[in-house]
Amino acid sequence: MGASGWEYYVPYQEDLGAALDALRQSVFDAQDYYWDPWNEDDTDEARVRPSTLDQLWEDEQVQEEGTHSILDMHRMLRPGEDPDYGTVQPVQPAEAYQMAGTDRLTRTDVQAIEPLASRRWFGRCAVLHDAHGSPEEIYFWGFSGD
Repeated sequence: MGASGWEYYVPYQEDLGAALDALRQSVFDAQDYYWDPWNEDDTDEARVRPSTLDQLWEDEQVQEEGTHSILDMHRMLRPGEDPDYGTVQPVQPAEAYQMAGTDRLTRTDVQAIEPLASRRWFGRCAVLHDAHGSPEEIYFWGFSGD
């Protein structure tokens, strides 16, 4: 199947990790992720969608192929941490300025910062501001899945 790009906008909250957790739960609850209902061994037995995120990640096929969604991201990186599989890294002010010419990003700057998430199984997020410069929403984007 190959990797899939994904993107989400959520209302701003100061705790980016909590925003990631809430987004993941929302996507899971809406069943807005890739789920192959058939077993890999080509049997006629359909796989039932899991009822919790923990159950989702117990599924061997999900572990190998991912969900092609934010569900493949497990943790928000802290400042100074190196990006790793399944992590989301916030856009830093210097990156924002280099890519978009401002450190107060808005929705109009999204296209300029999208190249910051070029690696598979790794996500980015950026705080987006309103016309008055106040934080308004958080943009999450990346690529995952096999």
